[in-house]
Amino acid sequence: MAKTPQALHAARRVVGEALDPQGLNLVACSGGADSLALAVAASWHHHRTSGPSAQTRVGAVVVDHHIHPRSVEISGQAVRQLKALGLDPVRIYPATVDTDSPDGPEAAARTGRYAAFRRAMRELGATRLLTAHTRDDQAEQVLLGLARGSGTRSLAGIPAVRGPYRRPLLQLTRADTEAICRHAELSWWQDPANQDPRYLRSRIRTQIMPYLEEHLSAGIREALARTAEIAADDADHLETEAKRLFPQLMEDPDPSGALRLRLHPLRTASAAIRRRVLALGVVAAGGAHPSSERLAAVERLTTGSRSAGPVQCEGGVSVYRGTRGSAEYGKLVFVPPTSTVPSPA
Repeated sequence: MAKTPQALHAARRVVGEALDPQGLNLVACSGGADSLALAVAASWHHHRTSGPSAQTRVGAVVVDHHIHPRSVEISGQAVRQLKALGLDPVRIYPATVDTDSPDGPEAAARTGRYAAFRRAMRELGATRLLTAHTRDDQAEQVLLGLARGSGTRSLAGIPAVRGPYRRPLLQLTRADTEAICRHAELSWWQDPANQDPRYLRSRIRTQIMPYLEEHLSAGIREALARTAEIAADDADHLETEAKRLFPQLMEDPDPSGALRLRLHPLRTASAAIRRRVLALGVVAAGGAHPSSERLAAVERLTTGSRSAGPVQCEGGVSVYRGTRGSAEYGKLVFVPPTSTVPSPA
């Protein structure tokens, strides 16, 4: 076998840092070059008999979305290669994809995929699941965030850690993962959807990013990935500050479950902190994280809008401002979806 490529040394190092030495780790594998390269690096730790990663257990889960007509064949090939690497257990899990989802096919596939991940972790007793997002994916995600105008957290791109999920290859490129697969003599599948311009991410990958590299900067991918790192640090700090302030503003919930935040200190907080506190209030009342549009509407209640609401947020939570003369004057009220607390007219 040829000399071990530098990319594989780097992959082994970052994967080793992501693995749980005390539990079962699962590699999420689609059969593509990125996830197979992740499996190669993880298998090195799986087979080690000495050092920090000795006795580390690594298996794999292959999610079949049943979208491509060759999905069964592709999943089977991935399983054979994963087993040849010595990973254990290796399982195929089907994903249920809502083809009529209003969020579009890419979001629907992701939702189905992560539901399959959760099931696999539960049934196999895994403590961590590793996905193979690369620096190229990160750069594309930042461009998507810019297009959506979703703020700092969106510009932070793909998080390296979220709950039990780890994404150790964010510093490696697709060229790196292909070099690792060639070194390991693995055959990878190239999903034609990745080149289909009907999908926004594919359009960014095949048309927009090459255009930016040619006409703006050859290092645009590295610059966007660097932007994600900086934005992630900024977003983490702001969210920490918001979580510190939130309980200081919140009054004890009443029996209905409604939450009340004191308005004056909320108004004096910086806009960046205030928006995050408001989002925390919606979630704490039983809703989902509000969209930027809904969040802006709630913020207007706090900064002097003539309307006292209510503003309807994701998950059925409504938010209103207490009116003059009422017991709730000077407070912002978050009404849970199942509550009968009245809102102002």
